[in-house]
Amino acid sequence: MAVNRLLHNILLVFLGFGLSAGAAYAQDEADLAKTIQNPIAAMVTLPFQANWNRGIGDDDRTGMNLNIQPVIPFPGDKWNIITRTIIPVNSVPIGTSASEFGIGDTSFSMFFSPNDSGKLTWGIGPALSLPTSSNPEILGSGKWSIGPTAVVFYGTGNWTMGAVASQTWSFAGDSDREDVNFFFAQWFVNYNLGNGWAIGTAPIVTANWEAESGQEWTIPLGLQVSKVLRLGKQPVNLLLGYYENVEHPDGGPESQIRFQLNLLYP
Repeated sequence: MAVNRLLHNILLVFLGFGLSAGAAYAQDEADLAKTIQNPIAAMVTLPFQANWNRGIGDDDRTGMNLNIQPVIPFPGDKWNIITRTIIPVNSVPIGTSASEFGIGDTSFSMFFSPNDSGKLTWGIGPALSLPTSSNPEILGSGKWSIGPTAVVFYGTGNWTMGAVASQTWSFAGDSDREDVNFFFAQWFVNYNLGNGWAIGTAPIVTANWEAESGQEWTIPLGLQVSKVLRLGKQPVNLLLGYYENVEHPDGGPESQIRFQLNLLYP
C-alpha cells in the first residue's frame, strides 16, 4: 500500500536522524526522566505515542491513533529554537464495522525559548497544520491552518509541571470544507519517584469552535506512569496512561488508553 510505504519512509528518515545524534551516556535515568518532561528541553527525542480511543459512536467503536512526534532543538547563545512535529497515523471507525486507515494532517510548532531562564522556562512561536492526510474527507481537514503557540514549564525537587497551548485558524485549502478554528492545550504535572520512574497526568484538552453549541470541548482526566530505561545503549522512556473524557462531543470517544515509546538522544 502507498500509505504503508510512505509511513515506512517517514520512520526511516526520523530514526536515521535520531541515531546520528548518538547514544546518551552523560545523564542517568533520573535526570533524563525530568529532562524529557520539559517540552522545550534542548534534547532530540523521537516519541511514538499510540492512543486507543474507546466508546466512539452509537456502536462504542475503538479508534486508534499513532502520533510520530520528533522534537529537534537548535540551541543558541541566548535563545533556543525547539521544533515539534506531529505526524498522525489513524484508524477511524466508520459505521458498525468498517474503518479508514491512513495518515492525518501534520502539525508543526516552533518555540523560541531563552536558554538561561532557570527553574521556570517558557517559549512562544507559531503553530502550523498542513493538509497531508491520505484521505482528506475522513482523516483530515483539507485546510492549511496557522496560529500562535506557547509553553511554560516549572521544575522543583521531584516535581515538574506546566502547559502547552495553541490556537489555529485556517487560511487556505479546500473552499468546500469547513473552516478550522481549533484550540489545543495540554497541562501536565509529574512526580519523579527516582530511578527513572514517574507518575503524573498530561490530559489533552481540545475545542472545535466551529462545532455546535455544547459540542465544542473534549476534556479528559486521568493518570499515567512512566519509566526511563535503556535498551542496550539506547535510552528510552516508556509511558502508560488512562484518561476518561468527562466532556466530549456527541459520538466522540469516552476514554483513551495511551502508550508511548520515546527514543532519547541527549
